[in-house]
Amino acid sequence: MLAGGPTAVASHASAAWLWGFISRYEPPPVISLPTGDRRPRHILTHRCLSLTPGDITRQRDIPATSPARTALDLAPQLTRKQLTRLINDARHDGNLRHAVLLDVVERNPRHPGTKLLWPFVDDDAPNPTDSPFEDDFKAFVTRYGLPKPEFNFPFNGRKLDVLFPEYGVIVELDGWRSHRQREAFEDDRERDADHLDHALVTIRITKRRFDRQPAYEATRLKRILRSHGWQG
Repeated sequence: MLAGGPTAVASHASAAWLWGFISRYEPPPVISLPTGDRRPRHILTHRCLSLTPGDITRQRDIPATSPARTALDLAPQLTRKQLTRLINDARHDGNLRHAVLLDVVERNPRHPGTKLLWPFVDDDAPNPTDSPFEDDFKAFVTRYGLPKPEFNFPFNGRKLDVLFPEYGVIVELDGWRSHRQREAFEDDRERDADHLDHALVTIRITKRRFDRQPAYEATRLKRILRSHGWQG
C-alpha cells in the first residue's frame, strides 16, 4: 500500500486473502488505485476509477476493497464452484450482505464479474449453503426439476440440511468424514426419530450415492415427494 501511494487499496486476490475468502494466493500482490497512476515494481496495479468510498474499507488495519467489491473483482478468476463457496461462506461470516452485493453489481454493469454475481443476487434463499455437497444438491434440484427447498432450515433446536417445507420431507446430505464417528451415528438416528415425531420424514443421501447414481436418487426423491402431496 505504501508503494502504491496514499489512495492505494489491496484488491482482488490480495483483498480476498485479507478477508479470509481464500487461504493463499500466488504473488504478485494486487492493488487498485481510484486516483493516481503509480506502478510499483513487482506489484500488480489496477487503475480503477469506478471505486467509490463505499467500495473501500480497512481489514487488518490495511486499506482494502470491501467484501462485495472484492467478490466482484475476483469472480472472473474463480470457477463456478469456487465462487459459490466464496459467496456463501462470506454470507455465513457476516462479511457479505445481499443489499451490498446488489448495490455493487448495479453500479458496475460492464464489469466482467457482474454477470457472474447476478445469480447470487437473484437467489432469494434466506439461508446460504454450508458445503460443496449442498451446492451440488442445489444444482441437482434444478437439473431434475424438483420443487424448491430451503437449506439449513432451523427447526427444533437443530439445522436441517434441506427441507421441502410444503411436503414435510427432509433431506440430510451425509458426507463420510462428518458422519463416520459413533457420536455422529447416534445423533443422526436421534435426529431422524425426533423429526418423525413431528411428522417429518427424513431421507439420507450419501455423497457416494449422489455422485454415482444422481438420476436414481432424483427419481426416488420425486416418488417420495409425490407421496407427500407434490404434484410435479
